[in-house]
Amino acid sequence: MDNKVKSLEEWLVEIACLKRHIVNYAKTREIYVEYRKSRYISQFFELHKEAITLHKAAKAAFDELNVKKLPKTKELSKEYAEVLADKKAVYVQYRKARSEMKEILKAKKNVEQFLSLDNEEKEREQKQKKKEPQR
Repeated sequence: MDNKVKSLEEWLVEIACLKRHIVNYAKTREIYVEYRKSRYISQFFELHKEAITLHKAAKAAFDELNVKKLPKTKELSKEYAEVLADKKAVYVQYRKARSEMKEILKAKKNVEQFLSLDNEEKEREQKQKKKEPQR
């Protein structure tokens, strides 16, 4: 269950990252097209360095994720909401299971302590029997 929560959290991070890259790509696309038309002039690059860098980073992320067609941010937002709901449902189960596990561990510890006391008592009785003179 813990692995499922972690995988859902990782998926949420990936969706958010992809969404951010799509937004950056869309915002910087026109500037990057102008940069290409300027034949990569360094002065243009210096003026729009941040936008061009964001655009290149977004393109690199899409290549890394093997994205051919960009998903719409609305679709990603919907998927994010669904995954988040799944995570919350799984996390409720996880907390319940963890609570039950804690109770089991407490019971186990109590039993072990009881058995330990019981064994100590038996050992004391055996020692007393040995100390008592036999008649």
